[in-house]
Amino acid sequence: MKKILIVSQYYKPEPFLINEVIETLNEEGYELTVLTGLPNYPEGEIYKGYEPGITYENGIEVIRVNARPRKKGKLNLFLNYFSFALKGSIKALKLKGNYDAVYVYQLSPVFMAIPALIYKLKYKRKILLYCLDLWPQSLIAGGIKNKSFIYNLFLVICKLIYKNVDKIQISSSLFEKYFKEELKINKKLSYSPQYANDLFLNNDIYSEVNINHEKINIMFAGNLGEVQSIETIIKAVHVANNSRLHFHIVGDGSNKEKLLKLVSELNIEDKITFHGRKPIEMMPIYYSNADGLIVSLKKDDIISYTLPGKVQTYMASRKPIIGSIDGEAAEVIEKSKCGLVSPAEDVQKLSESLNEFCSMNSEERKKLGDNGYNYYKQNFTKKIFMDNLIKDMEEISK
Repeated sequence: MKKILIVSQYYKPEPFLINEVIETLNEEGYELTVLTGLPNYPEGEIYKGYEPGITYENGIEVIRVNARPRKKGKLNLFLNYFSFALKGSIKALKLKGNYDAVYVYQLSPVFMAIPALIYKLKYKRKILLYCLDLWPQSLIAGGIKNKSFIYNLFLVICKLIYKNVDKIQISSSLFEKYFKEELKINKKLSYSPQYANDLFLNNDIYSEVNINHEKINIMFAGNLGEVQSIETIIKAVHVANNSRLHFHIVGDGSNKEKLLKLVSELNIEDKITFHGRKPIEMMPIYYSNADGLIVSLKKDDIISYTLPGKVQTYMASRKPIIGSIDGEAAEVIEKSKCGLVSPAEDVQKLSESLNEFCSMNSEERKKLGDNGYNYYKQNFTKKIFMDNLIKDMEEISK
């Protein structure tokens, strides 16, 4: 296996791990073509300087199709999903049949796999799909009823996609339960958890940012969407009413305005700072200035199967983790003894965790961070991920 077609709606400069995966495959000597859209995540507007067409970046062929940007609102988001599936499929039909295998890096939406299936239909090449987001369950998290026509339509489409790819890698071990019990898909799944970008393994990075170190600084980093349930954290900060505590939000997303309004309504502007979205190169600096890092998700049985990639990133950064989360992530935090966990959306329990964390001394917090780092090195490294990827790609290309 030498030539790989990679299908991913998201690609650099959008901040996803697929960027580093592709760079690593390139360094390993594979010939790569990336079929992707125009970068517009998370703000929803196309980044300046990007146009549809073919470019070559360090020997990697990048084909960008003119998919509609996300903009704001659920209708625009659906049109963004649909337009990439459509235009990516049209482009896939025009590609040559000289790839040995196809790799789909599947975040939301699962529709991004459709161009890969079109390519497979024409050229009989096998597909490895890496599943990070569960579909159609993600629709329910976004407010779609599971008995609705839309949900059931998407359920049929998702089953067709998952059944027709040749192998599925899952980022959380609990995904297997969803595939077998909810989707009735019984094919063998390959467990391959995400790893942290190499940037976060450099624990010596330190530079001052706008953070008062007389406080106990808790930080959330990432997308500010409904699924992340940041409002639970904001309410817990209010309930904790701890003069030593300050909460930092580094990121952007569709729920930001609601969160700003909530902070204002609770009159806790002095306890919470919105830093906005920062380039990934700066994130290790922000992490190094935090005393603890927080991860949260909505309360949902299926969403709890997810292991957010930020858990591995937090561990690699050698920082303690505070979890307002259920399922796989809660189990990992508890098993590794790297932090404190409370049930998803439980404001009272999270406020108690925040106060408990503030009462710890620096050595106790350092011990939690070291535990997480050691667990990461044993279970979530880049080498483990890339070995699994190459093994599975080689297997389907035979």
